[in-house]
Amino acid sequence: MAIHWRGRYAFIIVLFVLAPFFITSLVAQNKDAPLTREMNVINWNDFARLVPDKIQTVLLPVGTLEPHGVIPNGSDNIAPQAMARAIADRVNAMIAPTLNYGVTGSMSAFPGAFEISPNAYRLFISDIIKGLAKNKFKNIIILNGHGGPQTTILQEVSENLSQKYRVRILVINWWSLTSKDTEDVFKENGGHAGNNETAYIQAINPNYVHKELFNKDMATAYPNGSAWSAYPYPSSIGLYEEGQGYPTFDEKQSKKYYQLVNKHVGDLIMEVIRKWNMAGLYR
Repeated sequence: MAIHWRGRYAFIIVLFVLAPFFITSLVAQNKDAPLTREMNVINWNDFARLVPDKIQTVLLPVGTLEPHGVIPNGSDNIAPQAMARAIADRVNAMIAPTLNYGVTGSMSAFPGAFEISPNAYRLFISDIIKGLAKNKFKNIIILNGHGGPQTTILQEVSENLSQKYRVRILVINWWSLTSKDTEDVFKENGGHAGNNETAYIQAINPNYVHKELFNKDMATAYPNGSAWSAYPYPSSIGLYEEGQGYPTFDEKQSKKYYQLVNKHVGDLIMEVIRKWNMAGLYR
């Protein structure tokens, strides 16, 4: 018994002796870690300490306000913002405030939708990118949550400003990038406010999903090619393929899809940055 207690006391003594060294080591390892990755709440002193010496990448979530079946009008903002928060540590990035208004297009007539003109949007997003470059970010990653003409504007602006300000810009349309993940999880194609987008929002916050409002008549498949067009679009759920993409509201599927999407987006960001660095572009 005496040996047992002597061993215990020895352990306690060693613990007290070594504890300061462990604490010092832990502090040293974390002294460069950001207090927050959100540009909206970071203090300017902490920002100056981190960018660009420790962090050269920024995630810019962009979307719009438009109808989305039984999920929020702001789903195009909620999804990329949550995505940015989920992957920021992994890709070592700051998160810029979300641009919540966009070029809504054919669904702008629905209640609660907002439409920014293409010209105004082009100027505004250009100034945001210019500001991020001015603040010494080298990699600007645009996480786009909205399709239509907005994707074309983002691509054109990014190409022009990348050369002008010598920054690397990656535009990600996440629903398109992760189409295989949609097939893997749901065994079919998705849609605007369909199984894929609804599942992603459900994983973020189940309270955002109003299953009781769902009606299959709310959905219309997008036409193939130039078969037809309608303005405004007649449904707030647009299916990529006829008969596929209806929301499933399955909790297990939503969590799996959320994880796959975030991994896929993070993988792409890291791969593109790695290749930018290998090529020595705009270093």
